[in-house]
Amino acid sequence: MDDDDDKRTIERLQQGDELALNDLMARWKEPLVTYCLRYTGNITDAKEIAQESFVKVYQSRHRYEPRATAFSTWLFQIATNLCRMRNRWKNRHPELLEADAFSSAPQDSNRLSESGIPSDEADRRSLATDLDAAIRLLQHDLRTTFILSQLEGRSHREIAVIENCTEKAVERRLARAKEKLRSLLENRWIIHAKGF
Repeated sequence: MDDDDDKRTIERLQQGDELALNDLMARWKEPLVTYCLRYTGNITDAKEIAQESFVKVYQSRHRYEPRATAFSTWLFQIATNLCRMRNRWKNRHPELLEADAFSSAPQDSNRLSESGIPSDEADRRSLATDLDAAIRLLQHDLRTTFILSQLEGRSHREIAVIENCTEKAVERRLARAKEKLRSLLENRWIIHAKGF
């Protein structure tokens, strides 16, 4: 299914075919949950935000203009706004039991495999865990830009629409996000941090 298929499906939804929403959810639920999980680091939050995104799609179906933007761009824009709102709410209502994965991650970069021998695979998993935690420490605009560009493969133009900014702002945010991540990770991952 491509963007034209999405546009035909949303047009069906706009014309009253409520089953069209199921088709959109079947295509976009998994990528949307993955994006939200990368943003929040919490599978429950990610699933709830994705679900709420589809509710918003249904509620706003008549405001969507298929010729103006791709459906996926509109959907990710909705999800990004919901992620931002969830993040703000959590900052105002901190949970006592929520652990900060980044600060509690092991500081030893000399990881060992189960056999006690240093393992590249163990290093890769540990680096991925540390990177995910570091991404969640970025402020919203840097976090969304990095995730959408580097992990979701979205173009700068598409990110600019999602974040309601210019492509130049996307470039600056991406550079700042990479620099911040490099500084967060370089103490533990000197060799790998140079790859950013």
